[in-house]
Amino acid sequence: MQKLHLSQVLSQKLSPQQIQFIKLLQVPTAELDARVEEELEINPALEEGREEEKKESEEEDFEDSYEEDVSLEDKDLNLDDYLNDDYGGYKMQGDGNYSPDDEDREIPISSGSSLHEQLLSQLGFLKLDERQKNIGKQLIGSIENDGYIRRDLEAIINDLAFSQNVETDLDEVEEILRRIQEFDPAGIAARNLQECLLIQLERKEHPDDPAVQNAIKIVTECFDEFTKKHYTKIQKKLEIEDEDLKDAVNLIIKCNPKPGGISDGLVKTQYIIPDFILTNVDGKLDISLNSKNAPELRVSRSYSEMFDAYDKSDKKDKKLKDTVTFVKQKLDAAKWFIDAIKQRQQTLLRTMQAILDYQTEFFVEGDETKLKPMILKDIAEKIEMDISTVSRVANSKSIQTEFGIFPLKYFFSEGIATDSGEDVSNKEVKSVLQQMVDNEDKRKPLSDDKLVKLLNDKGYNIARRTVAKYREQLQIPVARLRKEL
Repeated sequence: MQKLHLSQVLSQKLSPQQIQFIKLLQVPTAELDARVEEELEINPALEEGREEEKKESEEEDFEDSYEEDVSLEDKDLNLDDYLNDDYGGYKMQGDGNYSPDDEDREIPISSGSSLHEQLLSQLGFLKLDERQKNIGKQLIGSIENDGYIRRDLEAIINDLAFSQNVETDLDEVEEILRRIQEFDPAGIAARNLQECLLIQLERKEHPDDPAVQNAIKIVTECFDEFTKKHYTKIQKKLEIEDEDLKDAVNLIIKCNPKPGGISDGLVKTQYIIPDFILTNVDGKLDISLNSKNAPELRVSRSYSEMFDAYDKSDKKDKKLKDTVTFVKQKLDAAKWFIDAIKQRQQTLLRTMQAILDYQTEFFVEGDETKLKPMILKDIAEKIEMDISTVSRVANSKSIQTEFGIFPLKYFFSEGIATDSGEDVSNKEVKSVLQQMVDNEDKRKPLSDDKLVKLLNDKGYNIARRTVAKYREQLQIPVARLRKEL
């Protein structure tokens, strides 16, 4: 049985101006130009250039006309264009448009050919009939970005039968695959790392060289021991001397484990454009925004005059009302956008200044050990803004210093207690940990337990699990895998 009932619910909704600001705040400098261009294209009431100087009376008249006719402002104003922006790179984790794939996007370079195009070109030089070419194309299409074919060959045979009506068997597919594996780059189209290394070793210039032969034996007969760096077991099994083992292992580690070497099939690169510039003049630190963060924008004078003329007209028919509404929408949107850009600049500077004040010692000397423990809440309280606002700034912005370019999130870290009762940044601990690993005897690498003892001896109260976590964050392998001959 259906029933009707009334209920009161409290909810928070962002205004269009707030949404505009939040989206712009997340935009890195490299993408701000594109965002401004987008707005200029869709809003004729927004123009490039500085705001023209106007007489005070003209400004007052414009402001008065801007606030008049509340019914047009509230009743007919359509905000869908501003609530449903889908510009790449401006999506928020809190809204429905966010995708994890948006976090770390790169800018592709358009020049050059893709890996698949290069392989298809080489396929054309083989003397294959049309049917065999189709098999070759299917195999090349199954090669992943790192150069491997991980799909089962039986599945590829089924694809050929159903999608291209090509009947074949495993022997024929493997024969064509072997011919593709002779293409450049060496190691391409391997089905696993072991096969990839073997392909490269078998194509060495001097196949009769003892080092090459030993390397092939190691990969063929002792691959599991090699991956675990159990060199003693390899020596015992293959009965080879220390020097011969070292030469063979050096050959293997020089092979390319990812022969595709191309992300997403195309060469890509990423340019870092700093949002802030830090200068040190006689010990005085000064922060400035990258000039790209301050585009010169203004509300179109012709549009504001048009609105003023229409609004004061005696003709109040529906068509004229629609025209007035449209013009007002564009004027409002232009004003909001300019205000959001200005607010963005102010928030960026306030946040960066607070970080600078907090981490002054680092910015003066550039010494990582001078970094203080600092979390988002510390800066949020300092600038009297929400933590989410600081997070949006820190996650997508960077600063150029005389020591290099740093992402703002680099300056945020948790604290580790010391014997003296002080808190130090975990970045300091990581730096010390990295130095210990760099200076260790690679024939007898330091275990995590040993690293904990050494750090404790230096006064850092840190647990073994924390050392393991920091080691992983620094991409340092376990001691066994750091062992060298």
